[in-house]
Order: sequence, then structure tokens, then C-alpha cells
Amino acid sequence: MSDPSPASARHHHRKAAKRQVPSVVVTVSDTRTAETDTGGATVQELLEAAGHRVVERRIVPDEPGAISAAFHELVAREDVQALVFTGGTGVAPRDITPDTLEPLLDRVIPGFGELFRALSYQEIGSAALLSRALAGLRRGRVVFVLPGSRGAVRLALEKLLLPELGHLAAEAVKTR
Repeated sequence: MSDPSPASARHHHRKAAKRQVPSVVVTVSDTRTAETDTGGATVQELLEAAGHRVVERRIVPDEPGAISAAFHELVAREDVQALVFTGGTGVAPRDITPDTLEPLLDRVIPGFGELFRALSYQEIGSAALLSRALAGLRRGRVVFVLPGSRGAVRLALEKLLLPELGHLAAEAVKTR
């Protein structure tokens, strides 16, 4: 008889998880450069430290056309299984990353944004409600949209993204 406990279910999912997920990091910003993009650098550092390969890192302006063009190009690549966008998730007029990307997703993973804001609240209080972080699936790829600050990136990756990335990538492939 199999063990129906939550620990057993977690173990089963972990066994099917991909150990190495080729990823891209896209920073959405009008002001960041390769030298000043600390959020994107933190994403790359944490992904690589966890054994995931970052196949490309780029910066695009806070423009819907530039964001969607990068998304479509990257999601079509066969060597990419995860896309991590940072920046443009707040409520300022130029913060359009979630508005641009959410309609392009095949499915949204609502728990990611909910959990990220709950964890953020523990660290920064009520300002957490200003984040519009989200995650979803597109063409067998997993997509994350994170704030651009190092602290927010570190929180999202360490507490949510990295523990589940392999499992999400394995499940996303089934949606192709």
C-alpha cells in the first residue's frame, strides 16, 4: 500500500523534478545597464548556485513591444525551459511587465504571486501589496515575473522558485 502522506507526495514530485533547468533572465528597465542590474545578477547567481544554467541574460526597456518581443523570442527557443523577468511589477505608470505578459501566458499559477506577497509582508509589511509578481506557463515553459530589487529576487528564488523550479519545469513540458 502506498503512503498518502503529504511528505510522500512531496517525495514523489521531487523524484520527477528536473535537476537542471536551462533559464533566461530578462530585466525590464529604462535605467539599468549590465553593470547596474543587481536584480538580474542576483537571479543569475542564485540559479547557477542551485545548478541551473542561465543561457542568456538581457535588459529590455519598459515598453510593451520590447517586453512582448523578448518573451515571444525566448519562449520559442528549444534550449530554454524557464524565463525569469525582473522589474516593472509595481504600480507606477511605467510598471507594465505583468500587464504585458499575463495575457501571453497559457495558464497563470496564482499561488506564486499570493505566496510571494505573503512572504514579502513578513519582511516589508504592508508595502508587499504593491507587488504584482506572477508566474505561469507558456508553450511548455515556466515563466516568472518578479520585482527587480535584490531583496525581492532573493526572497522569491530562495523560498518559492528554486524549491519548485525542477518540478514546475517537468510539469510545464506536459502542457506543450
